[in-house]
Amino acid sequence: MGITTIKVYEETKQELDELREYKNESYDEVINKVIFIAKNCRDDPELSKETILAIDKARERIKKGKYITQEDAKKRLGL
Repeated sequence: MGITTIKVYEETKQELDELREYKNESYDEVINKVIFIAKNCRDDPELSKETILAIDKARERIKKGKYITQEDAKKRLGL
């Protein structure tokens, strides 16, 4: 899979920054989440509402520090 560069307006970049769930989340990850939600909205509007609410709840948990790191999850699972 190749990598490309795209141009976005500063305002667009700021909007993408606001959609990040954690500090080091890449723009590729953010854009893929938006694509996922857009596809769900088109295919199943009711499920999309649930997905958006779940994402909002997850963001609140992350902001409150109620999460575990990938490393901690691996340790708990013995991986």
